[in-house]
Amino acid sequence: MSPSDLNSDLDSDLKQQLAARLAHDLGRRGFLQAMATGAAALGVGSLVGEAAAAGEPMRGGILKWAQIVSPDTLDPHFTGSLGAIKIHNNIYNGLLKVVYDGKAVSFVPDLAESWKMVDEKTHLFKIRPGVKFHNGDACDAAAVKWSIERVKDPVTGSPHVWMVKDLAGIDIVDPLTVRIRYDKPFAFFQVAMTGATGRAGTIVSRSAVEKFGKDFGRNPVGTGPFRFVQWKENELIELERNPDYFEKGLPYLDKIQINLIKEPTSAVAAVLSGQVDGMDACPFQFMSQLRANKNLNIYGEVEGNYAFLGMNNKKGPFEDVNLRLAVAFAIDRNVLVKQGYFGDAIPAYSLISPPMNGFYDPNIAKSGRGQFFDLKRAQEYRAKAKEQGEITVNYIATEAFTSNGGSGSRNAQLIIPMLAKIGIKVNLDLMDRAILTKRRNAGEFDLYDEAWQADLDPDETIRPEWLTGMPWNYVGYSNPEFDKLVIKASESVNQAERKKLYYAAEDLMMQKDAPIAVLAHTKVYKIFNKRVEGFKYVPVDLMNMHTVSLKKL
Repeated sequence: MSPSDLNSDLDSDLKQQLAARLAHDLGRRGFLQAMATGAAALGVGSLVGEAAAAGEPMRGGILKWAQIVSPDTLDPHFTGSLGAIKIHNNIYNGLLKVVYDGKAVSFVPDLAESWKMVDEKTHLFKIRPGVKFHNGDACDAAAVKWSIERVKDPVTGSPHVWMVKDLAGIDIVDPLTVRIRYDKPFAFFQVAMTGATGRAGTIVSRSAVEKFGKDFGRNPVGTGPFRFVQWKENELIELERNPDYFEKGLPYLDKIQINLIKEPTSAVAAVLSGQVDGMDACPFQFMSQLRANKNLNIYGEVEGNYAFLGMNNKKGPFEDVNLRLAVAFAIDRNVLVKQGYFGDAIPAYSLISPPMNGFYDPNIAKSGRGQFFDLKRAQEYRAKAKEQGEITVNYIATEAFTSNGGSGSRNAQLIIPMLAKIGIKVNLDLMDRAILTKRRNAGEFDLYDEAWQADLDPDETIRPEWLTGMPWNYVGYSNPEFDKLVIKASESVNQAERKKLYYAAEDLMMQKDAPIAVLAHTKVYKIFNKRVEGFKYVPVDLMNMHTVSLKKL
C-alpha cells in the first residue's frame, strides 16, 4: 500500500471515529447540532485572539477545559510533562515570566519587581512586597532562596538541576532582595528563572513542601492567580480564584475545571458540543473539524519544538553509525508534514526551531546543513553498515493519537516503507504511553519516536536531551566534542558566538553521529469557545488563565 493510500484510509477511519464518538457522547440530537455548527468555515484568528469587548471583563464563572495530555505531578521541580506545566503556570509564579508580542518572546519580572544583571554571572532581584503563598506564608527573599536551592540540592533529585548546576550561591541582601551568583556566565538564566518553561525558577512554598513531603505534587502551594482545590485521578483537577493575587484585579474567573479526557475524540466531542470551553491540545487529525466550527477561536503557530525518531545507540543494530545515518537520510520529511501532520508542521533539518530568535536559520533547507531526504546518500551509508542484507528492528510507538508534535502510530506507518527501501524491516510494537515510557527509559527499543516541546533557547533544546549522561538522553548518545561545544555555548552571553558553537554541535550530531533522525517542527494549538475572552497566546504551550474571562453568547 502506498503512503497516499494509507493516508486516505486513515482519514476515513478518523472521521468515522469522531462521528461515532460524537454520537455516543452527545446523543443523536446533540450530534446533529454539533455538526450543524461546523457548516460555516472559520479562519484561524490572529495570534492574539479577538479583542475583548469594550469595558471591564466579566467577573466570575467556571472555565472548563478538556486536557488530553496527562499531568505527572503538580510539583514543578520534578515534572517533565507539558500536561503539568499548563496547570502549573496558573498555580505558581517565577521570578520572571514569558511574554509574547506576536513576533518574539521576551522575559520580564513576575514575582520580581525588578531584575538587574550586575555582571555576566550575577543577578539582583527585588521581590514584590506583600506577596503571599496560598497558605498565607510570605513570599520574600528567604522563600525565593530556599525554593531555588531546593532544585540544586542533590537530595531533592530534580531533573532540572542542570539549570542551577553552576549556581555559586544566593545572598539575601534584605528581606525583599536576592543576589543570585553563578560560577560561570549562564545564557539560559532568563528562561530558567521563569515560572513556566524554566521550572528551576518556579517558586514553591517551603512549609507546604515540608508538610506534604513526596505528596506535595498532589497538594501544590504557590503564589499564582489560582489555588489548588482537588485532583480526582483520571477525572479532573480543580483550581479556584486566589483572592490575594498580587496582580491587581486578576484573575477574573472563579474557578478552573480541568477535565482529564484521555481519548481525543471524546475531548473534541466535548468542545464541539459546548460541554467544555476549550482544549489544551488537539491531534492534527481533528483540526479540520474544529476549524470548521464557527463558535471556536483557534490559537497556534510553529513553536519551539522538534519531533524525532530515536535510535538506540547503546545496543543492537543502531550501534552502527552508518546505519543511523542511512535512516536519517532515508526519511522524506515532506511526506510526514503533509500526511502525518496534516500540513500543520514544517520539516526539521536540525534541533533549533523558528521561535529561537537569532539562532534559527530560515534558509536551512538550502544550506546543506542538518538532515534531509536523500535516498542515494542513505543507500550509500547503508552499503557501509556492518550488517548487510535485510535486518529487522523493533519500533515502539503509542497506540493512541498523539498531540502537539508527537509521532505515534501514524508517522510510524509512514516511516516503515521509507526504511524498507534501505533494507530495514520494522516490527511495530504499539502500546500505552505509560508502558512506552518505561521501555524507553529502560533502553528496551531499537527505534522510538518523541517530540520535545516548549523550548525557547538552544541550550534547553540540546543540553538536557543530548549531552552525555543527561537524564533525557534515552538513546545513549555520547560525543565529547559535541559536549564541549554545547557547554561552551551555554557559558557565553554573546549571541553570535553561541550561534556558531551550536551550529558546530548540530553539524556533529546531525551529519556525523545521527543518534536520532529529526522529523518536524510542529504547530501547537489551543482551542476555545468564543465565550472565552482575554486569552493571551504564548508560543510555549501554555494555558495561562490569568487574564481570561467568560461572556454570555
